[in-house]
Amino acid sequence: MLKIIVGLGNPGAKYAKTRHNAGWLVLDSLAKELARQTGEKINWQTKKDWSAEIIKIGNYLLVKPQTMMNNSGLAVRKILDYRQLLQADLSETLLVIHDELDLPSGTTRWSVDSRAAGHRGIESIIQHLGTQNFTRFRLGIKPDFPLTDAADFVLKNLSTSEIKNLSTLSQQVLEKFN
Repeated sequence: MLKIIVGLGNPGAKYAKTRHNAGWLVLDSLAKELARQTGEKINWQTKKDWSAEIIKIGNYLLVKPQTMMNNSGLAVRKILDYRQLLQADLSETLLVIHDELDLPSGTTRWSVDSRAAGHRGIESIIQHLGTQNFTRFRLGIKPDFPLTDAADFVLKNLSTSEIKNLSTLSQQVLEKFN
């Protein structure tokens, strides 16, 4: 069975290493790990009709929506429609990896069939799919100091140690979502 793993982020070089692109960074390390395991090459393809960059490695379809974060559901819906996978329970088929401002930096949490809790990218996916019954891998980015502007914070670049931590999570994804 094909597993679809979506990493949330914003397209464009200015967002590449920001906290809001944590999902894309984990997806990149996941692609490297899958390529190492399968011997396949990493070859991201732009699918304009899906508004996404994709790569299929083994039984996984890795997806980077090329919409802005708050419109991620548009790309996810197009892919699920094309693959004829839209159904009531997507928990075994669809994994969404994203930053989570409610979790302390460096921590992770898995959830299934949970509400968006204010994450606009997840809100978009739930709205476009008509269900929240999919799996999420939430990447904590909450700082240990009070925030005055959350939007500004998530669009700031990650530190070197934060990037290094995210690059180690691909094995956890493969163990939990296989």
